Amino acid sequence: MNIGVFASGRGSNFQAILNAIQQGTVPARVTLLLSNKSDAGAMELARARLIPTVHLSQKQFPDEATFAAAMLDVLKKHDVRLIALAGYLKKIPSAVVGEYRNRILNIHPALLPSFGGAGMYGHAVHEAVIASGAKFSGATVHLVDEEYDRGLILFQKTVPVEASDTAETLAARVLKVEHEIYPLVLKAFAENRVTIHERSVWIH
Repeated sequence: MNIGVFASGRGSNFQAILNAIQQGTVPARVTLLLSNKSDAGAMELARARLIPTVHLSQKQFPDEATFAAAMLDVLKKHDVRLIALAGYLKKIPSAVVGEYRNRILNIHPALLPSFGGAGMYGHAVHEAVIASGAKFSGATVHLVDEEYDRGLILFQKTVPVEASDTAETLAARVLKVEHEIYPLVLKAFAENRVTIHERSVWIH
């Protein structure tokens, strides 16, 4: 299975995906790394692995329609069958979501549907979790639709929230879980073990 990874940052989840593929855990290959930031760390990781990279930003286009068309052209060129968002901080154009319905995944650093939505990324998520008094947090792998963090939940794993936690310490604990569960879900997709029907999903 050909995976296109979208990332905006340093690419730690991208690295976890690459490691799982190299170890033979995920029967797939990354044919594209797309970023809205030309200097993203994930771009350097991809180049080091000789993975094609593309810098594509809404700012380069006059409107969403032309941006979406350019993104779809890039995805087609690199024969991308599944999109994995790995710290990608921009909303996916609706036309791309429609073309890749049920084939765009994201990893979120909290237990959705709580602590999701526009602006809920990075340390803002962990700060909100701690402020809420929640005893548990975790990570969620979900499908991407037209709304932030509202797509069908595929897999979750929890971690405890300690009384002494800061956003940094909780983030580190959650990140370990992210690196564990994202490759597991990608493996299931690559092996055709995922059945999606309306608002339900089965991973065989």
